[in-house]
Amino acid sequence: MSDEKRPTTSARSTLPDHPVRVALLDLLAETGTITSTQAAHRLGHSSGLCSFHLRQLAKHGLVEEAPHRGGRQRPWRLRWESAPGTPEAARQRPTPFDDLARGLEDESYRRWQENRALAPDAWRREESFSAVVHLTPEEMSEVADAVRRLLDPYRERDDRPAARPAGTMAVAAITRMFPLLPEHTDNDTNKDGS
Repeated sequence: MSDEKRPTTSARSTLPDHPVRVALLDLLAETGTITSTQAAHRLGHSSGLCSFHLRQLAKHGLVEEAPHRGGRQRPWRLRWESAPGTPEAARQRPTPFDDLARGLEDESYRRWQENRALAPDAWRREESFSAVVHLTPEEMSEVADAVRRLLDPYRERDDRPAARPAGTMAVAAITRMFPLLPEHTDNDTNKDGS
């Protein structure tokens, strides 16, 4: 899909509220890419129904076709980034999809914690960490870019399953960087004294 055809952030203003669509978004968050046939098998719906809802999600700018080598099967993937040329203010404002994505991340983590004992032995541990660091806005962007570059060689495996080494599993890599704002009480006043 070319950049010109990608929906702008304003197209995402209304999140499609339908159980099949929410299930498809959750499935895509888990698997990376999926065809309507694969989704139908996993969700217990018809391929036609899944295909219809995937196209509707694409119209809302939530999913896009993943690169593929032709054929009838059309893999889909989540569309995480804003389209080029979107005003900075619109990119910074959380969208309903941002809220849904965070909710899916949280739900996936809860499911992992509840079912960790069912995972193969080699997969029962997790690599979690957090840190508070003091950064400028530019440094925060630099760190985020460094994390993205670190993950880039592995993300190509979403589009090329044949490139996945034996024994791979989809792993959620979630980084949330945000400033820790000071807490204000009702007695606090603005800098201008109001």
